Amino acid sequence: MPARVVAAKAPRASEKIDTIFRQWRTERPDIDASPVHIYGLICELYLQSTAFINEILAPYDLYRGTFDVLTALRRAGAPYSLTPKQLTRSLMLSAAGLTSRLDRLEAMKLIARLPEPNDRRTLRITLTSAGKVVVDKLLPLMFEEQQRRLEPLGQRRQKRLAVELKAFADSLVQINGQDVADDSVS
Repeated sequence: MPARVVAAKAPRASEKIDTIFRQWRTERPDIDASPVHIYGLICELYLQSTAFINEILAPYDLYRGTFDVLTALRRAGAPYSLTPKQLTRSLMLSAAGLTSRLDRLEAMKLIARLPEPNDRRTLRITLTSAGKVVVDKLLPLMFEEQQRRLEPLGQRRQKRLAVELKAFADSLVQINGQDVADDSVS
């Protein structure tokens, strides 16, 4: 009888962060490395969520950054159009890389760059009908997968987590002096 192969269990995110903390405590006992618990977990959450989001989007030749552009246009309401400056403010991303995302989406015919009727110096980025179809198809899948991953927390812990994350995000904006998404382009 062949031996069974047992897959190695991946370390929990908290174990990975605890290891990083202990390493810093060993290497630099003179500094307080405790912020790594918060920032390390936030980074791990971002990486894990981006991985499953990109998995959902891959069959459509999209990734998180391009899908965020499409969803920002879709949630803006009809006519699903924003200036680049409005778009960057609406995104949960910085302005860096917006042009390459727009180039990619325009080549896929999911958005169009149109002249701004009132100001010839700027453009309007508009979701095409094909772009709207893609967003409307993928959005329910995305929210379903996100909710599935939140379910182990239960409603009470989800609400508490949302409150704490809002407070932390707001405090960072206050300390930094501005929201990083306000680093907009014209």
